[in-house]
Amino acid sequence: MKKLTALLLAGFMALSLAACGGTTSSGSSSESTEPESSSTASGETASAETASYEVTTVEPGVLTMSTNAAFPPYEMTTDDDSFEGIDVDMATEIAHRLGLELDIRNVDFDYALQMVQIGTSDIAMAGITITEDRLTNMDFSNTYANGVQVIIVPEDSDIAGPEDLAGKLIGVQTGTTGEMFCIDEFGSDAVNSNDNGMTAVSKLLNGQVDAVVIDNAPAQEFVASNPGLKILDTAYADEDYAIAVQKGNTQLLDAINSILADMEADGTTQAIIDKYINAG
Repeated sequence: MKKLTALLLAGFMALSLAACGGTTSSGSSSESTEPESSSTASGETASAETASYEVTTVEPGVLTMSTNAAFPPYEMTTDDDSFEGIDVDMATEIAHRLGLELDIRNVDFDYALQMVQIGTSDIAMAGITITEDRLTNMDFSNTYANGVQVIIVPEDSDIAGPEDLAGKLIGVQTGTTGEMFCIDEFGSDAVNSNDNGMTAVSKLLNGQVDAVVIDNAPAQEFVASNPGLKILDTAYADEDYAIAVQKGNTQLLDAINSILADMEADGTTQAIIDKYINAG
């Protein structure tokens, strides 16, 4: 995970399948609420027959998800301050199949992971990559999506690939693998860390950083809405995303993995992906 890879960006994305309170079993549909940011999850997910699961959650009858909703198309806020995105719809469907209501907590990326570790959220989903360091502090589901770290630069930039980032100031999002990779490769002095990807891109537009390293899916969104920027043809790194749960919560982890397998088999995962990503 710490090796720098320079790969041709083969496509937009290739996606694959992939503690504390009361005990519940599946059987009811769910809607999400977000008390800290007074927001709800928007988006429709496929309905399916639910199996029987018993899981212990932070709050009885509720699956609490921590995230950083500034990572389109995985999680983002809407005009009415609700949430939408691939991770939001995936979590909504998982909660439904567990018979739970989904409660989304929108926080900084680092704290989203900490909430799982300290037991104030059941799961974290925010385009999270499994790393050796994270595995010491939390457990992860089977992977459900593949993300490619790419480089955003101004259209007139002299940066043509990862090797040209040496000696440049690189904007990243705090706590992400993009930040880890860049610090490991170029040193902390070469990295400008930000609370979210949008801030890093704003600094790029203002000339405060020379490039931004971030996941390909939000990069596409940022470049589409900010003329004058481009994504380099060579990728920075390739990684898989998974759902984080508190260390040792095998009951919830096993249930999530079973549901992820069912969602892949019945086409729900692909339907969610297709809703947010136009493969054409």
